[in-house]
Amino acid sequence: MNLRRLAVLVVLIVAGFWYVTTFGVPGERQLRRLPHPGLPFLAHTIPSDHSVDLTEAEAQSSYDGVEQNNISVYKRVLPAVVNITSNAVAYDWFWGAVPQQGQGSGFIVDTHGHILTNYHVIEGGRQIEVTLSNKHKYKAQVVLTDMPHDLALLQIDAPNLTPAVLSSSQNLQVGQKVYAIGNPFGLSGTMTTGIISALRSVRGPEGNLIENAIQTDAAINPGNSGGPLLNSHGEVIGINSLIATNPNEQVHIEQSAGIGFAIPINTAKAVLEDFAHYGRIRRPSLGITSLPIGPDLAQQMGLAADYGVLIQRVLPGGAAERAGLHGGDKQAYLGNTPIYLGGDLIIGIDGREVTTGQDISQIMDEHKTGDIVTVTFLRGQRKMSVQVRLEELGTQTA
Repeated sequence: MNLRRLAVLVVLIVAGFWYVTTFGVPGERQLRRLPHPGLPFLAHTIPSDHSVDLTEAEAQSSYDGVEQNNISVYKRVLPAVVNITSNAVAYDWFWGAVPQQGQGSGFIVDTHGHILTNYHVIEGGRQIEVTLSNKHKYKAQVVLTDMPHDLALLQIDAPNLTPAVLSSSQNLQVGQKVYAIGNPFGLSGTMTTGIISALRSVRGPEGNLIENAIQTDAAINPGNSGGPLLNSHGEVIGINSLIATNPNEQVHIEQSAGIGFAIPINTAKAVLEDFAHYGRIRRPSLGITSLPIGPDLAQQMGLAADYGVLIQRVLPGGAAERAGLHGGDKQAYLGNTPIYLGGDLIIGIDGREVTTGQDISQIMDEHKTGDIVTVTFLRGQRKMSVQVRLEELGTQTA
């Protein structure tokens, strides 16, 4: 009898607990939190009003001066920037054809459809396609390549083209603001901004030397190659070309690390001028091989100046030999590298100081074959000057 009463009691307790948790306490349909001392009595229910009270600006905020310039540069330059797709064919281990596609950027330089880009963007490409900012696509023809400077000139047949405005890269300053517009990772029309971090000569992946490259912290990624680097007026000062990678990493990740390099636009302008006059590149040269001299080497060699470029050899029939400049005649060693002593020490060209071979290369990029330059040099203790008519590098033999 006691067990039966106990069972009935348990059933009643369970049923009561279910009813209270499901329907609430009879007569009180809303549960309320216990009041906290000092706080008002709060209901646990949520109001049925679904409106959201937003705090909005009274009007569209105006852009500051920096933003206005950013927007202006982008809108003005974007129509001149193009996306370049290069289709090539590689071969697998079984000599089976494997289609490959590369992407890069470029920019229009005239209304005739000429486009500047990097050589490595179109290298090996059998079919090259250019996409304009208006999404129209055109097949492109390669009309000129300059592998040593990683430059290429393409041409498309398209109407109503907007060319970019080319500036000068001669008097750039570290700290100067720059913009990059291109197609990183295929994201067309992307603009990034930064400053000129340094001006230095660097070597590309193929070992080619880029004289006076423009180093920038503007984000440059795969697909930016060949696109323009711009000053704050939206004028082209360089061609984005390289991304620095950490040499200590076993796997090099090709993405922005805040260190990118652009080819100076003056280098490209010299190529374009050759093309306009001769239909090909006629790169001027002094016709020498040289060794840069610093204070330590100058002291060891007993030179009359602690800077300059020591002529090692003059190329037979070259500009320097015709002008009477002398190369070295005494062999020595700098570490394990053979060098020649006794040659003329070039310290200036056209009144500009020369301290490295890069200085000479930059001056050559500002001239064309046939120009006459004044070379200042030291022969022993004697300071001399001579006029040199620049000759085409390709016509000289070592």
